[in-house]
Amino acid sequence: MMNGSTGSLGNHVNGKQVQSVDPPGLSSFNNGPRHRPLNALRRCRGVLCLVIMPVTACMMMVYLAPATTFVVRFFSVHYSRKWTCFLFGMWLAMFPFLFEKINRTRFVFSGEKVPPKECVLLFANHRTEVDWMYLWDLALRKGRLQSIKYILKKSLMKLPIFNWAFHIIEFIPVERNWEVDEPLIRRRLSELKNPKDPLWLAVFPEGTDYTEKKCIKSQEYAAEHGLPILKNVLLPKIKGFNCCLQELRSNLDAVYDITIAYKHRLPTFMDNVYGVDPSEVHVHTKIIQVSDIPTAEDEVSSWLTERFRLKDELLSDFLAQGHFPNEGTEEDLSTLKVFAACSASFLTYATLY
Repeated sequence: MMNGSTGSLGNHVNGKQVQSVDPPGLSSFNNGPRHRPLNALRRCRGVLCLVIMPVTACMMMVYLAPATTFVVRFFSVHYSRKWTCFLFGMWLAMFPFLFEKINRTRFVFSGEKVPPKECVLLFANHRTEVDWMYLWDLALRKGRLQSIKYILKKSLMKLPIFNWAFHIIEFIPVERNWEVDEPLIRRRLSELKNPKDPLWLAVFPEGTDYTEKKCIKSQEYAAEHGLPILKNVLLPKIKGFNCCLQELRSNLDAVYDITIAYKHRLPTFMDNVYGVDPSEVHVHTKIIQVSDIPTAEDEVSSWLTERFRLKDELLSDFLAQGHFPNEGTEEDLSTLKVFAACSASFLTYATLY
C-alpha cells in the first residue's frame, strides 16, 4: 500500500503556503539502510514463512472452518463465531511470534495502559502497508487477538486463500463508494453487536496509507476549507468512523486512539517475512470514554479532526525525540504464551493433515 520517497515539496492554495511534508527524520525512514542484512539464512527463513503461512491458513479453511462456520452456525451463531475466532486467533498468534521472538523487533507501548478484554472501537494512523498487523501484538497481550475485526478495502478480499479467511472471520470490505458501503457496514456491524461476542473493531479514518503525494493533496484540501494542515497524517474521513460509532456506541466500553511510529525505516510486509525490518514499533494509546464523544455528525467530524491534529503533533515530537511520552505501559510478550498458541495450531494442522 505504502511506499514513497521524500523530497522538498511545497505548494500554494489560495495564496496560502502549504509546507513541505518532509518532517525531521522522515527521509531516513524511506531511504535508510535495512536494520538487519538480508543474508542467505534470512532468505531461506523468509521462503519458509511464505510456505507455512498460506499452507496453515488453507488447512484451517479446508478442515476446520466449514465445521465451525456452517455446521455449528446452524445451531448457534454465538458458538460458531466463538469457535471460529478461537481457531483463527491461534493462527494469528504466529505473527506476533514472528515479529517479536524471531525477528526481534522491539515493541514499545506508551500512553495509557489498555485494560484487558474490553469491547472497543479503535482508530489509528495508516503509515505503511503493515500497520494493521502490528495491532495483533497489542490484541494478543489483552486477550483480544481472536476478536479483532477490520474494515478494509474490498480489493484485499480478492487475495488467494486469505479472501475466504477474511470472510469467515467477518472482516468488513468496502468499495469506497458510500452509497454502497454504508448499508453494508451497518448490516455487518449489527451482526457483531451481541454482547456475548467480544469485539475490537479497527478502522483507519485516513482511508488510505500515507504517502507524500497524498499528504500534499490533503494539505491543499485543508487550506481550502480552513482545516488544520497536517504533516505526518492525512485528514480523516468522517463518514465511516461516524457510522461505526453510531452502530456500536451502546456496546462499547471505550474508544482507543492509537498512534503508530517506526524506527528507523518504514517496514513492508516482506521486510517482516525476511526479518530485516522494523527495528522498533512504537504504539501510543489514548483511551477515550464514549460519553466524551459527541453524537451529532458535524461535531464528530470536528472531534475526529482535532484528534488527528493532536496525533500529528505527537508524531512530530516522536520524529524529533525518538520516542512517545510515558513509555512502558505494556509488558513484554510472554514467550511461553505465544509459543503455546503456535504449537497448538501446528499440532492441530498436523493431526488433520
